[in-house]
Amino acid sequence: MLKKLRVVLAIVFWVGITLLLLDFSGVLHHWLGWMAKLQFLPALLALNVGAVFFLVLLTLVFGRVYCSVICPLGVLQDGISWLGTRKSKAPYKYKKELKWLRYGVWALFVIALIAGVQVFVALLAPYSAYGRMVQNLLQPLYLWGNNFFAYLAEKAGSYAFYPREVWIRSLPTFIIAAVMLVIIVVLSFKGGRTYCNTICPVGTTLSFLSRFAAFRPVIDTEKCKKCKSCEIHCKAQCISIGKEEQKIDYSRCVDCFNCLDTCKFGGLKYRFVWGKSKKSAQKEDDKGRRAFFAGTAIAVGSAALKGIEARAQEADKKVDGGFADVLPKQAPKREIPITPPGSLGARNFYRRCTACQLCVAECPNHVLRPSSRLEHLMQPEMSFEKGYCRPECTRCGELCPAGAILPISKEVKTNFHLGTAGVDVNLCLEATGKSKCGKCAQACPTGAIMMVDDGEHRRPVVAEEVCIGCGKCEYLCPVRPISAITVNGKEVHV
Repeated sequence: MLKKLRVVLAIVFWVGITLLLLDFSGVLHHWLGWMAKLQFLPALLALNVGAVFFLVLLTLVFGRVYCSVICPLGVLQDGISWLGTRKSKAPYKYKKELKWLRYGVWALFVIALIAGVQVFVALLAPYSAYGRMVQNLLQPLYLWGNNFFAYLAEKAGSYAFYPREVWIRSLPTFIIAAVMLVIIVVLSFKGGRTYCNTICPVGTTLSFLSRFAAFRPVIDTEKCKKCKSCEIHCKAQCISIGKEEQKIDYSRCVDCFNCLDTCKFGGLKYRFVWGKSKKSAQKEDDKGRRAFFAGTAIAVGSAALKGIEARAQEADKKVDGGFADVLPKQAPKREIPITPPGSLGARNFYRRCTACQLCVAECPNHVLRPSSRLEHLMQPEMSFEKGYCRPECTRCGELCPAGAILPISKEVKTNFHLGTAGVDVNLCLEATGKSKCGKCAQACPTGAIMMVDDGEHRRPVVAEEVCIGCGKCEYLCPVRPISAITVNGKEVHV
């Protein structure tokens, strides 16, 4: 019964988070957004005390249920390992904990988290890794399916669906997501929860707490027949049935309840053992306790510290008046990357963002895409080749589970100056006398751009104190492939 309940809840969470990452309409956020905010690392970075307290309490009471129910990458591993064991009668066996690898990776992760090296943090964070897989590998298929239905609907005279452009926002991020998926598939197909118990820093953090969980699977040595049925079905490979002893490594147990379901002699029970001293309960060594207190101290410390692109795509050809090909726009080299409204500035944004790609997947204006800069690799930045940041759109702030983008109102959004537009007079059609234009001045929503006559030609001039960096001028500039007007970000949005 426990296993069935766990499987049902895991499927609900996995499907919900996957749909949330696929959704481009923004409708599902109102129903499923809480699932993203319940992920451990985003909740910690957002200082979401309620969510962190809930997850800590959940682990202290029931063990690492988070890893087998709430974490989408954990549920994905369960699905892959289930496929891998269909034809195998004895899929798993007990393996000793690789402490040097497990705690080495965890220590590097914590150091990177405190030091603000978010590239390393984003690479290993389980929810972020899963988000990149869905956004880069699955969402294009989802959009192609949507476009197929849009085509059928159009033929039937209906507008129930509308087509969406499918394009690779960042080739490096796409490659990283594909490689990560291959690693997960290989490790899970034969090793079950190998990634969770050797590499995943969230799993290691929760393992410090799960050693002391109130409810745990317990081996009844009097009833145990040493048939090893529980051991060979343990996807965490943490149950050892030997001649002299029967033990469970509770730091690696993810409470999948496979062992309970396979024991035919009643030798395994999931029961309350907190504070009890029994041979059937696993004894914890001093190293485990020291690791727990050290882990708690570092986690609390890191939470406190957190408080204080070249892109690759195949574009359809466009024509000007049906006669000449119009070159697709290319992203200019920006001195400072532009971060989303509500991020308060580059420093705050890049220290909190876990690169889960949720905001990228749901940006209705095609403004957000993963950065290709090494120092901010995979973390979103704004660019205006396919759209601009509309003043009325605040979806990214509503979505972000890590607090990197704060929710703001439409009225407050225009108070933030994301960047400043700059004009290259050598490219400007008006300034060089090639053609009449002035589109940037006509389009600017704040009136920050004016056309000034310099005696020979007119040229656009930007009032920096008025420009909010929305990118509308850059997007609408007819100059190709690099716009004559480019927006550079600001370190602090004021």
